[in-house]
Amino acid sequence: MTMAVVWTGMVVVSVLCGLATGRGDQVAAAAVEGAGAAVELCLSIGGMLCLWMGVMEVMRRSGLADGLSRLLSPVLGRLFPNAAGDRETMDCICANVSANLLGLGNAATPLGIQAAQRMSRGSSGRASDEMCMLVVCNTASIQLIPTTVATVRAAAGSQTPFDILPAVWLASSLSVGVGILACKLLARVWRN
Repeated sequence: MTMAVVWTGMVVVSVLCGLATGRGDQVAAAAVEGAGAAVELCLSIGGMLCLWMGVMEVMRRSGLADGLSRLLSPVLGRLFPNAAGDRETMDCICANVSANLLGLGNAATPLGIQAAQRMSRGSSGRASDEMCMLVVCNTASIQLIPTTVATVRAAAGSQTPFDILPAVWLASSLSVGVGILACKLLARVWRN
């Protein structure tokens, strides 16, 4: 709700400034151009998401997703020791991490919500350390293939939209590492 007020305020101020400076025509033209660019960007991102969701579905049907889950299970089992005993919860966590690795944040979110719902069973309405860790890992997420960013870059005219890979790998690895360390440290501080 707050962001709706902020964006509406920005639009109103822009229109008023444009009218006050005698550039109402330019403001109107920019609004129409921006709306067209927004629709084009949404279609580009939608197309890329459909492609990678299809890849994810092929991985699931071919068993590659299960193989990736088995590969991630030892690491994720150490991060989520209480959830490691529940196979369905670990499957949701592994699928969430797999989707994030492919840069499919939109596909990862429902899987993360499902894992969080399973982890919150029997809790007193307070987030456990593991649920906080899930949120941190889902939010920071290491991305091997940043599909959404590459799609935005391609839509903006980049000839090499994936040339950002080394920077994305470094930044996402560091953000996950710092997030996990902060989560572990804060869990100990709150326990004491």
